[in-house]
Amino acid sequence: MDPQQELFTALLTALKEQGYDVYDGFMPPDDTLYPFVYLADSHQVDDENKSAIFGNVYQTIHVWHDSPKRRGTVSNMLGNIKALCRSIRVTDNFSWSVRSMDQRILTDTTTKVPLLHGLLDVGFKFSGR
Repeated sequence: MDPQQELFTALLTALKEQGYDVYDGFMPPDDTLYPFVYLADSHQVDDENKSAIFGNVYQTIHVWHDSPKRRGTVSNMLGNIKALCRSIRVTDNFSWSVRSMDQRILTDTTTKVPLLHGLLDVGFKFSGR
């Protein structure tokens, strides 16, 4: 399996096991209950080597809440997701370690109801097992 897909699947499964409503591929319908997690784009960069498979996968994860006054909830969710990312050490074909995390919390006024938007960009290093 492709490293980014294997990581994406591991993250999706682990987030759902944590009890989060998780969406991927497209944003959920307008009547979706908040808060929810959106597992967004993946970016993979392979390193050159003749005999080993290794590189980096960068994963973007969004958290959405329909109350800008619930910043603590969004912050706690992001903290839990960061801990979950750090706990992924091994998947079927690859070993993983977190190399970077960039967290932002933003207000979003693109809908009728103001939203709070947590944004997490995680960089993972992978190597074949």
